[in-house]
Amino acid sequence: MIPAIPLALISGTARTDLPSAPSISPWDGSTVGQHGICGEMHIDAAIASAVHGFKATRDLASFERYDILRRVGGLLEANAEWFSTIIAREVGKPLKFARVEVQRAIATFTIASEEAKRIGGEILPLDLNEASRGRVGLVRRFPIGVVAAISPFNFPLNLVAHKLAPAMAAGNAFVLKPASTASLTALALGSLIVEAGYPKESVNVVPAPGRSAERLATDERVGVLTFTGSAPVGWALKAKAGRKKVVLELGGNAGVIVDASADLSDAIPRLVSAAFAYSGQVCIKTQRILVHRSVYERFIETFASAADALPVGDPMDPNVVVGPMIDEANAMRVETWVDEAVAEGARVLTTRKRSGRVVPPMVLTNAAPASKVVCEEVFGPVVTLEPFDSFEDGVREVNRSAFGLQAGIFTNDLSHAWKAFEELQVGGVIVNDASSYRIDHMPYGGVKESGFGREGVRYAIESMTEPRLFALRTS
Repeated sequence: MIPAIPLALISGTARTDLPSAPSISPWDGSTVGQHGICGEMHIDAAIASAVHGFKATRDLASFERYDILRRVGGLLEANAEWFSTIIAREVGKPLKFARVEVQRAIATFTIASEEAKRIGGEILPLDLNEASRGRVGLVRRFPIGVVAAISPFNFPLNLVAHKLAPAMAAGNAFVLKPASTASLTALALGSLIVEAGYPKESVNVVPAPGRSAERLATDERVGVLTFTGSAPVGWALKAKAGRKKVVLELGGNAGVIVDASADLSDAIPRLVSAAFAYSGQVCIKTQRILVHRSVYERFIETFASAADALPVGDPMDPNVVVGPMIDEANAMRVETWVDEAVAEGARVLTTRKRSGRVVPPMVLTNAAPASKVVCEEVFGPVVTLEPFDSFEDGVREVNRSAFGLQAGIFTNDLSHAWKAFEELQVGGVIVNDASSYRIDHMPYGGVKESGFGREGVRYAIESMTEPRLFALRTS
């Protein structure tokens, strides 16, 4: 059965009485489908529904949550190619990567189903002094209530799964606001969650403009706000969130160190993919590559040639690696940043030029340390290459960033790998792979401007539950 795409889901019910807008393909401008435009009254209704729905979700047994989450994964598997096509058309993600995203989302729900059976606690001895003789404690985690989730366009299925699956595993209700440019995939997933048997009132998916979505941050009925998106928006929402828990997964401009001992034949293909796949519209895409001077010239020549050879164009072509940017404004922004860097002394090693929304791979050297392509999150197919002389210099340059999501290091020197782990100011250090590596059960999140809190199902569950102590006097 092909999933339905409602305009919105409130109380698990498709809403048809809403103003709507088309979802437009960033590749060819065709209409992919229609999504609703929810206002504050719709968001208020969704929160009220979730509050009521929590009365049912909190009473679900572990095996019931397990069964529902497994069914969601099974429904995704049954419709995998349909979801892949919608993702490719809706956000311009090349089909080969859209298919990977669907499989990852299936894994996320499968992992969550297992974690639903493992939300435990501990027995805590309380008799540490004479006054507490005969006392024992039991600590158990309880669902927090209503989870408000705001998701971005670039992973319209799996980043939604990373918010909803742990919320469901813990027994919470949810209100999801998907990205305006990527609502269709999220709405279809919401329909599958209802079909899988999660209590209907707890399932709410409300496409809305950002100004309306602020209600999710300010409403006191919401227990957790989990946001993935840009740093300015994330920090602004946190400032308005009051007493609720907040998890922020924000941007990055990930650095990768290529040490003198690195295997370049292994490192270069991985870094080319990490820098340019899906037009670099990935928070942990490799943006800055620091290469030991002894191998720098050999690295940049091979790397630039490989980048220039990447297939660019129609995301529905299974061979394409670099498709369109999400919109014309971002394509122009990326081109402008590169032009500014060149005006400041940078050199572009690749040869192709922007065509509409399609920005080809751009490899820069000699970019000024204060240039936007170095200091800010490009979120596009641009990478800078710079040499370093000592390993300490490489670590220092990675840490110079205001962001700290993930970093990579290619090395065959274990002491350097360990030093990177101890000293890099990031949420994750990826050894002998690029910064873009992620598997869906690992803790994922950053420090500094990249946010705080962690996703990765079990770690998200910790944010979506509260520990409660049961203290028993036995004598």
